[in-house]
Amino acid sequence: MSASWKTVLKKSWPTIRIILSIALLWKATSGIDWKTLFESELQLESQWLIAGALCITAAFVCGGLRWGLFMRRAGFQGSLPGYIGLYFSGGLINQGLPSTLGGDSYRAIAGTHLTRSGQIGQQHELTKELSHAEELAKQNPKLRLGFAMTFLDRVVGLMGNNILGGIGLVMGGATLASWGTELGYWVLTLMLGGGALLAFALSYQPLMAMIQRLLARFALDHSLPGIRFAFAWPTNIGQAIFAVGIHCFNILALGFCLKAYGADVPTEALMIGLPALSLLLMLPISISGWGLREATLASVLALWGVSPSLTVLGSISYGAITLICVLPGAYQLLKRK
Repeated sequence: MSASWKTVLKKSWPTIRIILSIALLWKATSGIDWKTLFESELQLESQWLIAGALCITAAFVCGGLRWGLFMRRAGFQGSLPGYIGLYFSGGLINQGLPSTLGGDSYRAIAGTHLTRSGQIGQQHELTKELSHAEELAKQNPKLRLGFAMTFLDRVVGLMGNNILGGIGLVMGGATLASWGTELGYWVLTLMLGGGALLAFALSYQPLMAMIQRLLARFALDHSLPGIRFAFAWPTNIGQAIFAVGIHCFNILALGFCLKAYGADVPTEALMIGLPALSLLLMLPISISGWGLREATLASVLALWGVSPSLTVLGSISYGAITLICVLPGAYQLLKRK
């Protein structure tokens, strides 16, 4: 692909994602008889939506706390409330704000400038780094370290997501497919076994020396304390529990949003559906999961007899509440402006 075509695709991709989101959302809602649904005296219990909002907020606070601890282990001196605030800002950008950077990239860069007082220092330098993030991330050791800790946070979160999904498959995978339960055991074996191997590598001196040489080659020596905090024994047990707990908040939030419309969804169905959706959302084909979330959940939860109409309503509410919950992140963005 020529450079010109790459430039055109890069500029047009946000528009393509919007179109795909609208198409997927239309597909998810096209089969719903809205008139019949609302004439059925559908009762909205708003207290469950409030409970969902509290769970989503708790998930963001815990995620920001974990990322902040990784950053501080790497030598950055920002305050934990400041890192939590940046985590909300990154979440808001990921909701579809027009930006040349994703939310993870923004917080990786801004997090390197966070001070002990929770303020972002060196505003001029930060603006320059945000404008040339791709080039500077390859040259600036400080930025590389910030990106490494943000990537580490994502890896730990992904492992927690997969562990929870594996447990869900063990509990209810037979409803999904004949091989569902077996897949659950394989997922758990892969995640827990991989974690155990990493813990062994960080405790066995010859392997540890190899890891140190590899990190030094990329000027990421200071990332080792963060890596050890994530995967070394016994803190890895706490990290796994904490990561699974964060995703449990999200599952509770989705369950509460569905319950607000009267849908009674088995726990194992949510434990399978939402982690699977999280993996799909890693593909940049929609805006913050809109459309893809509704279509996927409606298909998966239908296997447990949950009405697709109620699933779509609950999913749309979940997406809207997530957007509302990350609005405090606008404070950091507007303050920088």
